[in-house]
Amino acid sequence: MHATVRSVIEMASERQEDVCILDTEASPEHLSRGTAQYADVMLVVVEPYFKSLETGRRMAALAKDLGLERVVLIANKMREERDLEAVREFAQRNELEIGGIIPHDETMQLAERAGKSPFDFDPDTPAVIAIEEVARRFVEGSDGAGLASDAAAGNSQA
Repeated sequence: MHATVRSVIEMASERQEDVCILDTEASPEHLSRGTAQYADVMLVVVEPYFKSLETGRRMAALAKDLGLERVVLIANKMREERDLEAVREFAQRNELEIGGIIPHDETMQLAERAGKSPFDFDPDTPAVIAIEEVARRFVEGSDGAGLASDAAAGNSQA
């Protein structure tokens, strides 16, 4: 699997306007196998719980050790302000950037149960709108840096 993914990324265009977004499994394995070496930025999805935040910190540290210059947290399943505050405090304490906030949304579970993509199940749900906005900011570069070249790796725990 990793060799296949790597070969697809290697063949991806290097034109500035082309973007490749990978949604990888929540595991450090893809980092050690070299699939992330082509990434301009890695989005690490975290939830407002210690274990998730600590895993995100370890993933960010590993990515940086392997040469990824930019690792960004995506705060997922935020139910209330104190959830977001916990992620903000953790990010600040560990010198990590927060690149997006996704609200908790029951529709995501309904889509999962229906075996459908949340984007197909209900494209107007708050989480889908937030995910689209995060993606748009990174692809278009309005997040402060954007995706300057052809590849980005993402780590999804959602």
